[in-house]
Amino acid sequence: MGTNKKKLNKLLLLFIILISVLFSIFIMYVVSGLPSLEELENPKPVLASKVYSIDGELIGQFYIENRIETDIDSIPKHLVYALYSTEDRSFESHWGVDLPRFFKAMVKNLLSLSLREGASTITQQLAKNLYKLKSQNENVFQGAVRKIREWITAIQIERTYTKKEILEMYLNISYFGRGAYGVETAANIYFNKKAKDLSITESAVLIALLKSPTNYDPVNRYSNSLRRRNQVLYNMMDEGYINEQDYERLKNLPIIVDIKKGQVIKTIAPHFMEYVRQQMEKLQSKYGFDLYRDGINIYTTLDAKMQRLANDAVKEHIAEYQNLFNKAWNWNSKDKQELLNSIIDSEIKNLPDYKDAVTYDEKQKIYKQKVSDKNFIETVKQEAIQIQAGFVVIDPYTGHIKAMVGGTDYNTLYGLNHVTQIKRQPGSSFKPIIYSTAIESGLFPAYAILNQPIDYNGWSPQNSDGSTGGMTMLRDALRLSLNIITARLIIEGHAKLPDNEQMARKLGITTPLNLYPSLALGTSEVIPLELVAAYSAFVNKGIYVKPISILKIEDKDGILIDQFSTKKSVAMSEETASIMTDMMKDVVDRGTAAGIRQYFNFPAAGKTGTTQNFSDAWFIGFTPKLLAGCWVGFDDHRIKFTGWYGQGAKAAAPIWAKFMARAYQELNIPVTYFELSPNVQSVDFCYESIMNGNPMLATSRCPSVVTDIVNINNKPPKCTIHGGE
Repeated sequence: MGTNKKKLNKLLLLFIILISVLFSIFIMYVVSGLPSLEELENPKPVLASKVYSIDGELIGQFYIENRIETDIDSIPKHLVYALYSTEDRSFESHWGVDLPRFFKAMVKNLLSLSLREGASTITQQLAKNLYKLKSQNENVFQGAVRKIREWITAIQIERTYTKKEILEMYLNISYFGRGAYGVETAANIYFNKKAKDLSITESAVLIALLKSPTNYDPVNRYSNSLRRRNQVLYNMMDEGYINEQDYERLKNLPIIVDIKKGQVIKTIAPHFMEYVRQQMEKLQSKYGFDLYRDGINIYTTLDAKMQRLANDAVKEHIAEYQNLFNKAWNWNSKDKQELLNSIIDSEIKNLPDYKDAVTYDEKQKIYKQKVSDKNFIETVKQEAIQIQAGFVVIDPYTGHIKAMVGGTDYNTLYGLNHVTQIKRQPGSSFKPIIYSTAIESGLFPAYAILNQPIDYNGWSPQNSDGSTGGMTMLRDALRLSLNIITARLIIEGHAKLPDNEQMARKLGITTPLNLYPSLALGTSEVIPLELVAAYSAFVNKGIYVKPISILKIEDKDGILIDQFSTKKSVAMSEETASIMTDMMKDVVDRGTAAGIRQYFNFPAAGKTGTTQNFSDAWFIGFTPKLLAGCWVGFDDHRIKFTGWYGQGAKAAAPIWAKFMARAYQELNIPVTYFELSPNVQSVDFCYESIMNGNPMLATSRCPSVVTDIVNINNKPPKCTIHGGE
């Protein structure tokens, strides 16, 4: 008997030890999933990084969870009361867990044989959301463990924070559906207003969403949302926050939302946002922040008003030009059919389904399906001939990018940016760099060169209209964009290739340059943003200003992380910049860009550009206040404009002109005038002598006089004709 009792005691002891070990393991398992003391004292909700324009407008966000934090004092009292009465009526008195409410809920669940009745306090919900305690598809055991962790964490949160701080954190991290984390973001998405401006019924709609953002969505589940909203209003009445008369009135009001379909916050500058994102991602490792989680505040150079005007100018002109091109383009010709087949082939082979197919037969099946799919073929056709544009506006004195339109797909954040991400031949818009080199070497606008074809090792450049002539001044050559004269500047040594390359580098051009005389015609590819920024030196007295888009970045608490300043460098003499500006005024006033005068009549200078077979159209121009440039063309180099309407003067310049006209008028930009450098003066030349290649000061015997400018700091010009004295 005694032996059996001893055995029983041993078994009981072993059982107790086993239970203790299992309990210890269970406790360790529970504790292992709890947030650390550091995490409790310094919670890190996932916050959206916000991007602001220079005039203070929120133009976009980068986020995993779309969240904007707000202070509890900015949240209306009726929203807090709606929350208390619906989610946690004893919030102000409990210590994190409401045990009476918990036991009542359990009794109801047992009686109904369900788990529908919840009992989580606001603090428990905060613990679950803030520290991601809940996992998807959890079983009963995992659910029980999670609930225990919620209790423990909730108690710790109550010991660490005040009730006011807990409430603020809860409202800033809770999910309200449609990608909205936090009440401030939810107010913006559902009602297009700030949280502080929410009405009682709007607040009730948002609190209703906390139970189930999907089931109580006011757009997709209007009846459910209305019923749940009215329940929240009833709860407020039941708790004495509103009276019965108000409840009866409010419950009959409809739910009116202001949601922009498909966009949480629709940015006015999607390509600029992508440009900023790329730069910010490079800064992450340097400063140790997470762009998508840490709520960084990014202050940019973008002017929201100018951006809207730029959007309108591009959209309006491209719509008109797309119709013009569509009428001129014919897919039915033999050469176009071959091109279309090539494009279709490429599009199909780049489809995810085609790439994922393993066997040859699978790929062929997909290929045949797509080739016979009329809708697919029609979509490919339309996308292939979609005219694209890149337009950027810069302050030439600070380098601030004021507006950027990177393409004609205005809603795609990660689309190809035709301002920063393409390389295209600039055509004649590169000529000012060649002429600047020539002016730096001692030439001047009235210097005359023979406008006749020249053969250089088998290369014989022609003017775009096939015209030729006699002696032609540099001013007129640039004004009329004469290829022969520009080529002669290089061939005859007035603007040597190494000097042109050096000038381009000083002006911020980083792409490789083909150092052949054809450089004069803009045959080396450039990045649009770089070429536009190069023109800053002309208006800025020879000082090149590197474009900049970000002014400063701050953390979520407004503490400065870094700020960025403009980088400037001397590219050419002030005299050369002044002379080039004066010459490019003629391009606008009576040259290839004269067409912009039908839109814009204030002082302006610039240069058109058109590449071979009308592949690329350019115009880069500036006023004494603003610099802007535009490229227009197609993503596929094989698609080209079909005639003279594809010139830079027609296809690109109107965008510039429409923008400038509206900017000056609507933004009240003061009208100022270009001024010659103090070291540059006007001098009268005898026209007859100029045409004979022998510039000289005008005399009384001169049959006609041309007033032009020279750099008086340079030595008097030689009587040079094509390399000979």
